[in-house]
Parts: sequence; structure tokens; C-alpha cells
Amino acid sequence: MNSKVALVKCQSFDYDYKPVREAIQEAVEALGGFSAFLSPGERVMLKVNLLMKKAPEEATTTHPVFVEALADLVTEFGCDVLIADSPGGPFVLRMLESVYKGCGYDRLGRSERPEQPGIKLNRNVKSMERENADGYLLKRLTLIDALNDVDKVISVSKLKTHGMMKFTGAVKNMFGTVPGMIKAEYHFKMPEPDDFADMLVDICEHVRPVLSLMDGIVGMEGAGPSAGDPVDLGVVLASDNPHWLDMTAVKLVQIDPQDVPTLRRAVTRGLIDPVNAPAEMTGLPLKAFHIPHFKAPNIRSIEFLRGHAPYFIKHAADLMLKPRPVFDSRHCVKCGDCRRLCPPQAIAMDKAVREGYPVVDLSKCIRCYCCQELCPKEAVEIHRPLLLRLMTKF
Repeated sequence: MNSKVALVKCQSFDYDYKPVREAIQEAVEALGGFSAFLSPGERVMLKVNLLMKKAPEEATTTHPVFVEALADLVTEFGCDVLIADSPGGPFVLRMLESVYKGCGYDRLGRSERPEQPGIKLNRNVKSMERENADGYLLKRLTLIDALNDVDKVISVSKLKTHGMMKFTGAVKNMFGTVPGMIKAEYHFKMPEPDDFADMLVDICEHVRPVLSLMDGIVGMEGAGPSAGDPVDLGVVLASDNPHWLDMTAVKLVQIDPQDVPTLRRAVTRGLIDPVNAPAEMTGLPLKAFHIPHFKAPNIRSIEFLRGHAPYFIKHAADLMLKPRPVFDSRHCVKCGDCRRLCPPQAIAMDKAVREGYPVVDLSKCIRCYCCQELCPKEAVEIHRPLLLRLMTKF
């Protein structure tokens, strides 16, 4: 049976609870309702995107009203809900509580409204090891222990661009089941985009969310996943397949799926077949949404040289053509997050060099762009050399 994807309009760009709830309910009902995915009495994780401490209006994280509405619907169906993610940085309770508060999630747990029976914020910061015999790349995974506290997982992602993967949605959202600094280890071990994508797909296939929803009411374009610009899209997406949800979302914002490594690898691995087994579209068709001039990052680099040029040419091309992080001293406050969170430890902050502002060693840099992704002041830009821009324009 073909997968299903539902698209529903929701133009409540200020996230009023009632229209958001109605749109989510309509999307899920278009897929067969909650009974197609859940059973009363089950414990369900809403795996949200809480990348970092950002206010909801910045569109970096899944909006708390979106999560609240979904959580209410799931508990009314008869399930207990655990809202969870492992944000960037150390996975410790103090930082987790800070992210909950900064992203407007604390009221879901205990402040503005009492903690509703059946809805909890995750405060389990333990990790666990799991065998992954069916993994394409990873045969063993380090994941958050909170997965042991639930029966099923629902992916609740945000529609955003991404500097390394071009797009982050339902599949990339599952990377948040990897605890804290282990993410940096995975970045370091898999610096190539396709390898990193295979790792993300492995994690998603292991966790296997039974249902995937995407908050596309206000998305992020440009320098995502944290330093981009909020953009009104007015859509709620839902699917029984996270890969098909992402495929539909990128087409919605006119990104070529072949330019998104996670989708490219999912198709190559036979997890979805757009030609012979396309998803069944329910709700509104793509053409019902007019989203012109969506700003997507250009992640094309020098992959065309791989396997076709001797080492010395590829090394020279690395120096001249590869994108690189650039630190803007006008916004940088020298907090050191970029240095601490850099997977290959390629960033130094020496008072004798640039007055203590970050400096990157390009020979160590793996172009994961975690520095840009996790900078609290949006002081990191990804610079694409002029020659590269000219070569990838056509």
C-alpha cells in the first residue's frame, strides 16, 4: 500500500490555538485518524525540534502552540504524551530546562498552566546503546534513554532550510534522539554529506516514527536551521512516512529533491520509489499553495571532482572552492559556543589573534556548519568563494 501525505492550509501565522488544532486534526484524519497509528493507553513521544534556545517567533523550533494542540489531541485519544528532544550542546537537565523556557515550552509542563495529566516534558537525560543490525552505515547507535519510556514516536518537525543538508524536516528531526555531544561525534565521523545523510536515514529507520507532522505554518528560509528568516507558508503537513513527508515539503518550497542528501539516499536505498510507487496525496494538492521565491541555501560544492582528479588537484580545490564559515565580529560576543561545540575542534579563540574572536583552521574544518547552526547570536555566515559560485551557477 502506498504511503499517504496530507496537506492542510493554516494561515494563523500568530499561532492561535483553535485554527492550529483544527488544521492538525484535519491532516491526521486525512490519513485515517489517530486510530490508524495509535491505541488508547499507549505512551507516545512527540519528538519535536528544539535545536536551541530561541523564541517561537524566530521559527527555529517547532512552535509550542503546534505541539500543545497535537499533545491535547493525542491525550484526548487516550494516550500519554512525552515531549522530547536533545538540543545542541551538552544533554544535561539544566540546559534542557533553559531550552524549554526559552522556546516557550515550559508552560506545557508547569508554569502558565498546571502540568496536564498525560502530558509531560522529558527530563530524563540518560543515554543508551542500541544494536542496529539493519543499519546501512551505523550498526550501533547511542540514543536518548527517553525512547525506553514510550511505546511509539511521532515526529513533529519544523519546515526549515539547512546549511549542510539543504533541508531539515521529518528525517533530520530524528537526529535529536541522539544525545547532546554524541551528535558532534557523528558529525566528525561522517563529514561527507551523503555519509551524514545515510547516518540520519539509519537513525530515522531505527526509531521509526509511526506518524510524522510538520509545522509549516511559519517556516524558515535562507541561512537555516537557526540563522535564517521566518517565512509565512501557511501549511500543516502529515504523513505515515517521514521520507515522503520531506519529499512533499521540498517540492512545496520548490527545492529539487535530488539536492537534498537525505532524500537522495532514501531513494537510492529503495526506502521510497517516486517513479513506481508515488505517495497518495490527500487533503489539498501542492498547486493549492503558492510559495514563490523561497530562499534555499546552495550547498553544491566540489563533489564533481570526487574520484575524477588526483589528490593535489582536489586539495587545491578544497582551499579555493569549498564553502567556509566566516565569523562576524559585529555580532560575535566571544561566548565560545562555536569552539566548544565544533566536532573536529577546528576553532580557536586566541586573544593574540583577532582579539579573541573565533578563527577556524580550514585544514581541520569538515564543513558540518555546527558553528553556524548553534551560534546564539547568528554571527556565523557560510561564505561561498566567487569561483565556486560561478562554477555552480549553471
